[in-house]
Amino acid sequence: MPTTNQTCVIIGASHAGSSLATTVRKDGWLGRIIVLGDETVLPYHRPPLSKALLMGEKTADQLEIFRSAVYEKANIELRLGVSVEKIDRAGKTVLLNNGETIAYDKLGLCTGARVRKLDIPGANLKGVHYLRTLADAQAIQKDVKAGGKAVIVGGGYIGLETAASLRKLGMDVTVLEMMNRILERVTAPELSAYYSDLHQRHGVNIIVNVQALELRGTDHVRQVVCNEGRILDADLVIIGIGVIPNTELAADAGLEINNGVVVDEFAQTADPDIVAVGDCTNHPNDLLGYRLRLESVPNAMEQAKAAAASICGQAKPYHALPWFWSDQYNAKLQIAGMNRGYERVVIRGVPATDQFTAWYLQGDQVLAADCINSPKEFMAAKKIIGQKLVLKESDLADTSIDLNALIPKKE
Repeated sequence: MPTTNQTCVIIGASHAGSSLATTVRKDGWLGRIIVLGDETVLPYHRPPLSKALLMGEKTADQLEIFRSAVYEKANIELRLGVSVEKIDRAGKTVLLNNGETIAYDKLGLCTGARVRKLDIPGANLKGVHYLRTLADAQAIQKDVKAGGKAVIVGGGYIGLETAASLRKLGMDVTVLEMMNRILERVTAPELSAYYSDLHQRHGVNIIVNVQALELRGTDHVRQVVCNEGRILDADLVIIGIGVIPNTELAADAGLEINNGVVVDEFAQTADPDIVAVGDCTNHPNDLLGYRLRLESVPNAMEQAKAAAASICGQAKPYHALPWFWSDQYNAKLQIAGMNRGYERVVIRGVPATDQFTAWYLQGDQVLAADCINSPKEFMAAKKIIGQKLVLKESDLADTSIDLNALIPKKE
């Protein structure tokens, strides 16, 4: 049982880290809780960085997950602007970059992920940005100007969300995607076609099967040179080609790494005194039947509950259905489940109306659903997938049928 003289150290002042700290306290941890973060600001929501914050609709302090008073009331110590250099599992200490050593009884790894860098000539020029942190978004804001030309390298969700925001701010936007279609890694051709049309309707130029080979400029980026010889003028370049989980600390400490820090269903590593949460973890999911690493706020929050329970000597497995969202223009996408291994797609509604759902099926099983401006279908999809219900494809496609009426009521 937790005692007042024990210390829980959490590495990472992120969504995962703040959720873990507050939940550990709620679950009965009586001792110290210390959260270490390399940024100098309170933990904040990341999803609005590419949308509300970039467009000036929200300020930085409005993105805070909890106000400072919440941490003070829970007696959580925030140590911001520091990074951890080493974990000593034998001595149960962490070494900070300022030379300080902090002892722990329980350790939480919430180290998240970092952007994947594009290694081409000119990548370090001014005006070339990535978007992962508050500082990144604020730096981009300074280079935004109506009528200016923005080039986004990468046609994934972060690139497309940023494209929508920059377009709303009056910039001329081009998106470069090296694959055959945007969102190819994560969604069906039908969704790629929809989003291509959506962005083109709003004036975004999307180019696929192309790579950026060089960024040119004297001190500030001025041009993007592509592999097929095309040269694009650019006042601003944003690179969004994915992220890499921050696993180096865990690896150096001898913990198992496999596309993330390997944990069990209780968010527990092989070390009984170390848990891991969020984007940096590879965890099992009995509902899905395989291990995976997720980059999402819901995952960080729900997994933190399991990790907090483990720290406090309880057992609370994490097997939640993954879900995600993306906002672009007036199209709100809500995703339920994982479409890995899907065999066919059933469309409910008409994409041209900006309100439809794409159902991903494997055999007679619904694996996932992409719901555009369809909140009722999204809620139904979570139940259908979570309960592994088998429904007729004709019912899934028929907008006149209330899907909730087909879901058995729980006793």
